Amino acid sequence: MPNAVILDAESLGPQIDLAAIRNEVSNLDIFGQSTTQQARERLANADIAIVNKVVLDADTLKQLPTLKLICVLATGLNNIDLDAAKQQGIEVKNVTAYGTASVSQHTLMLMLTLANRLPLYQRDVAAGAWQRSDFFCLQDYPTLQLASKHLVMVGQGELGSEVARLAEALGMRVSFAARPGNEANDQRASLDELLPDADVISLHCPLNESTKHLINAARLARAKSSLLLINCARGGIIDEEAALAALRNHQIGGLAVDVLPKEPPRDGHPLLTALNEPLNLIVTPHNAWITPEARQNVVSLTADNIRQWQASH
Repeated sequence: MPNAVILDAESLGPQIDLAAIRNEVSNLDIFGQSTTQQARERLANADIAIVNKVVLDADTLKQLPTLKLICVLATGLNNIDLDAAKQQGIEVKNVTAYGTASVSQHTLMLMLTLANRLPLYQRDVAAGAWQRSDFFCLQDYPTLQLASKHLVMVGQGELGSEVARLAEALGMRVSFAARPGNEANDQRASLDELLPDADVISLHCPLNESTKHLINAARLARAKSSLLLINCARGGIIDEEAALAALRNHQIGGLAVDVLPKEPPRDGHPLLTALNEPLNLIVTPHNAWITPEARQNVVSLTADNIRQWQASH
């Protein structure tokens, strides 16, 4: 059985059982965090590298002649030099659909929170506005009833389909936009066609050349002033500064993101600063996926990947 090394186990969060992976390997070395330089040392005798966000570039892979398999504890593979891995005969496997229930739940939470203007009402209650009110309730910010409203989805994979199912349970009309960059070969309406009628747009597509700044100033200018915009996919699919300007100028009604272009945002970000303003704005720290069930599922699917790889060799 192969030797395996987990380079950044802490990325899985607390109280995760790694027994499923241990059962598939002869030895499992576990490191909470690793730099790329440390990875070169720690993988020196490994057959399998198990990694989430540690960068394994071409130079690193060239120094690891025993490495045969890289298991990524996530869907995205952008931290692995896939061309270099292929040249060296190193297989790369990721995990998909591990957090469908978790992320779709989070997405719906963001949608409901924006629709009910919760950031604004919570701010006012904390400031004492309800206590001083002449009336029994506050009605300063009209809320949005989601029943019968039009949800436009970008991305019709397992996650997007589950969000659509939940939205339909609320009585929403759901449309899936054509795949960005492939509109000519897609029978579905394009985002540009659907956008003017959209009450909510939810993004569940990968970040690539066709989707970078897919939601930009020009498109936001054509949106309803009540539009709710949600991104639980990847930072940069929205031009965040353009979206913030649209929110401040009342061109859209709400903005919620679980992702930013650089994570963690150590140098700050305009959306984080704007959280101090009276806006219908939500920023969550890339934690749509972190239910214990989803995190444990990552381990199970990774063990499956190791088992399948061994069976084919």
